[in-house]
Amino acid sequence: MIFTSVFLAATLQATSPAEPDFQTEVLAEGLDYPWAVAELPDGDILITEKTGQLRWYRDGSLQAEPVGGVPDVLYGGQGGLLDIVAHPGFAENRLVYLTWSDGQPRQNVLALGRARFEGGQLLDLETLFTSTPRTTDVHYGARLVFLNDGSILLGLGDGFDLREQAQVVGNHYGSFVHLDADGQALASPFDEAAPGIFTIGHRNPQAVVVDPVSGAVYAHEHGPQGGDEINLLVEGSNYGWPITSYGIDYTGALVTPFETYPGMTEPLVHWTPSIAPAGMAFYSGDMFPEWQGDLFVAALIPGEAPIASGHIRWVDLEDGQVVDQAVLLSEFEARFRDVRLAADGSLLAITDSDNGQLIRVYRD
Repeated sequence: MIFTSVFLAATLQATSPAEPDFQTEVLAEGLDYPWAVAELPDGDILITEKTGQLRWYRDGSLQAEPVGGVPDVLYGGQGGLLDIVAHPGFAENRLVYLTWSDGQPRQNVLALGRARFEGGQLLDLETLFTSTPRTTDVHYGARLVFLNDGSILLGLGDGFDLREQAQVVGNHYGSFVHLDADGQALASPFDEAAPGIFTIGHRNPQAVVVDPVSGAVYAHEHGPQGGDEINLLVEGSNYGWPITSYGIDYTGALVTPFETYPGMTEPLVHWTPSIAPAGMAFYSGDMFPEWQGDLFVAALIPGEAPIASGHIRWVDLEDGQVVDQAVLLSEFEARFRDVRLAADGSLLAITDSDNGQLIRVYRD
C-alpha cells in the first residue's frame, strides 16, 4: 500500500495507530553532530560524531574524553565518522564495526572497518572494505547491519551527481553490498557485478534493519524533493533510481517521468514532501508489546503539515505492509539522526546538532 500525501496528512492528525504510552529521558547532551548510536551488551553506549570522534556513555554519564584509536576521516559535505554496529558476538570478541569517508574531497571512498573496544580505546583497527570507484563528498549511504546468518549488508549512495551509475552493476554506486564478517564480498546475483553487489537502484540509503525472526530486511533512502522511501530488500532486485522516483529534482524538473517501471521493485511506502529519513529501528522488544514488528524512523525534517520539526516516525506494519503511521518526539523540535532498539526494549535516539542529545524512550 502506498500512502498519498492526502492520506498521510489525515493519518498524522489522528491518534492512530494508538495514543502512545511512553516516557522520555535525556541521557546526555553536548554531542557534536552525532550520527549513529550502538548499545553494547553491558549497557554501555557508543556514539559516533560526524566530526570524527567516538563517544562513550557509561555509568549514567557521557565520558569527557572521546574514545581513542578512531580512524582518520574526511569531514565535510556529508562525510565524516558515520555508522557503528557491535558484532553479534561482542560479549566474547569486543568487536565493533564502523563506516567513514576516507580520502580527499570529491576523490574519496566509503570505508568499512572494525576494531576491538577495550578500556575506552579502539585497538587493532583494520579497514575491511572500500567502495569503488572514488566518489563525491555526498550520498555515502554508510549504514550497515548484521543479517541473521552473521553476514553484513552495507548501503552505498549514488554520489549525487553520478546518479545514472546506480543502474550499473559494475560499480558500487547506489547499491547494497553483501559481505562476510571479515569484509570479503559474497557472491552477487548480478552478472559482471562489482564485488558483493546485492541490490541496485538506490539513491542514498540511510538505514537498514533486520527482523530477527523472519530475516526480512528493510531499508530506507532519501529521495530528491519528495520520494523518500522504505523498501523490503530482496537479493537481486532493482529499486529503480533514477529510472523511477516519486520525487522531483531540486531544480523543480522531473528526474524521470516514471513512478513505476516494469522489473523494478516498488517501495513499501514513500513520503512526499520529504521527511529526510535517517536511522531506523525494527522493534522486537518486550517493553512495548503493541510495537512488535513495527519500524521506527528518525526524521531530520518535518514532512507533511501540521508537523513542525524533525521527529521519530512510527511505521505500523501488518503482514509486511504499512497500515498506519504516527509522529513521536516532535516536541523536542529537533532533527533526529538515528534511532535504535535497546536490549531492555526501550528506544535510543540521537538528535543532529552541535549540541546533540541522546534520548531514551521507555515505559515504567
